[in-house]
Amino acid sequence: MHKKRKLAALIGAGLSPLLVLGLSVTPASAHGYISDPASRQAQCAAGVVECGSIKYEPQSVEGPKGLQDCAGGHDEWAELRDDNHGWNVANVGKSATFNWTLTAAHRTTTWQYFIDGQKIAEFDQGGEQPPSQLSHNVDFGNFSGRQTVLAVWNVADTANAFYACVDVNIG
Repeated sequence: MHKKRKLAALIGAGLSPLLVLGLSVTPASAHGYISDPASRQAQCAAGVVECGSIKYEPQSVEGPKGLQDCAGGHDEWAELRDDNHGWNVANVGKSATFNWTLTAAHRTTTWQYFIDGQKIAEFDQGGEQPPSQLSHNVDFGNFSGRQTVLAVWNVADTANAFYACVDVNIG
């Protein structure tokens, strides 16, 4: 009996570090980003523009609701805030369709689009879970020329939102 207890203790001692590591390391739950026209984080992921760690998780630009920040409040992704980082600019007309790729579809309140802090469009999801691919047609109103569109996905079941910036030339 004494040998069995020792063996059980040794096995437990050997497995406990693995259990602690397994429980404490939580992989990033993926979420979503604008894939077309390519958002800044999509360009990072595709290697179009040289970026830091966001290239590995373009879907993870998540931060508190209410921000007006391409990086979702994350300093480690500061390049997403840099208008002079060499982003490809999509030529669009007076409106454009923004295509989201969602890797984890949260129940959603609204999808919002801003230029220079001014809301130009909002789509109400009514707390429903969206599909894994979603599109919105956004009218740019009186805006023209080169603009950065901030898109915000407000999830219903957390205090956070997902952020994506897309550089467009409206003409």
